[in-house]
Amino acid sequence: MTSRDPDTWRKYAYALGLWLNFLAMRGQGWQQAVPADVEAFKFWRMADPANPQRVAAGTLKGDLVTLNVFYDWAARHHAVASPVEMREVRAPAPRGSVEEIAAGPVGIRSRDVKWFTPAGYRRWRDLGLRGFGLDGLENPRWRGRGEQRDAAFADGLFETGLRLSEWASVLDIELPGDDPDRAFTTRWLADACAKGGLGRRYWLPRSALLGVLSYSEGARARAVRRAQRHDRYAAAPGRLVVERVHANRRLTVRDACGIVSSVSLDTLDPQVRQRLFREGEAGLEPLALWLNEDGLPRDPHGWQHTFTTANARIAAHGLEGFSCSAHRLRHSFALRWYSVGKLLYDARFAHLDREELRDFRVQFGDTWQLVQTMLGHRSVTTTMDVYLEPFRHLDVELLLEQTVGVPVAALLEQVWHQHPKVAVDPLASRTGPGFAEMLR
Repeated sequence: MTSRDPDTWRKYAYALGLWLNFLAMRGQGWQQAVPADVEAFKFWRMADPANPQRVAAGTLKGDLVTLNVFYDWAARHHAVASPVEMREVRAPAPRGSVEEIAAGPVGIRSRDVKWFTPAGYRRWRDLGLRGFGLDGLENPRWRGRGEQRDAAFADGLFETGLRLSEWASVLDIELPGDDPDRAFTTRWLADACAKGGLGRRYWLPRSALLGVLSYSEGARARAVRRAQRHDRYAAAPGRLVVERVHANRRLTVRDACGIVSSVSLDTLDPQVRQRLFREGEAGLEPLALWLNEDGLPRDPHGWQHTFTTANARIAAHGLEGFSCSAHRLRHSFALRWYSVGKLLYDARFAHLDREELRDFRVQFGDTWQLVQTMLGHRSVTTTMDVYLEPFRHLDVELLLEQTVGVPVAALLEQVWHQHPKVAVDPLASRTGPGFAEMLR
């Protein structure tokens, strides 16, 4: 498990804890579990009327994968027989056949991916995170907390396609200053913060950057001042004070014992990054970009509560089903660039015949590799299995430059308006075309 990321640790630990508690209620030890126990666990998780928190097939499949990994380890190291039976099933060529868990549920929708259009996302953000009313105006009675931070964070997810844990790990020293002449900047995600430990480039639009910079100068700065007044940073356990930031992504840091060392930003995982501070004019201040109201670094898992609370606010408005998650924002990012890229590609290379297009594709690469690069997938197969139809283009920078000035929001509203899995602005028809135009 040491090679897996902390989110996987949490997921596996939760599933294994459920299994051990389930066996304990049956008076069964984990070493003596048999296939009948796995079948009973499946029934309890999915169908038992006595279970008030029954789950869908996809969740149970994740639980069974966890048990299979655990008992595979137990069989190799402790000679414990696995209760998780496997069966051989036919698979498309060239694989011929594969093994799967015999107790695995049927009816799993492996491609149940949902998206937002830009207007749909902005409506969700304004209602759920910023407390706007259904008329699209600010609510004078809104008493929200952390709305500037939350909106900037969500905008960053929607505009970069980063995973929640990746965007939550970014330090303020890893952000650029504002350059009005640049529509986007190319940034680097540290190895220790990227899924799988492979750092990569990502592209930050100026619109999202301005939101983050405003938060840094506003709500974040106020939180830092409050924490300094209460001397919270001096009591932070294991703090590392950054004495110098080098151009080659290295830091000179000093620990609590006064020992000075040099470290690379790429080796600092999210937990260590929360312990980084610098000496400012008013005392210690954190390098972590995203802070709680008390000025301390925000744990990435806390963002799940932000989405849950925002979805509850929107449901209270009567917009059932108009919910959002970090994954949905990442999916929306992929859909947006698929749509724009495909339309731009068709317009730019419509004059080429099939043979010329094939030569072009060989020379510059398939667009699946483009979307794979933007999403940070290790394998292009993941991109092809989970997302979208193929489209073709040259490279990420050219694609981004070509979209500057293009009415993307209006384009996507028209293209995807009738798709059942794409959430457009549900109130546009209520407020009329004038309001939809104002949102753009």
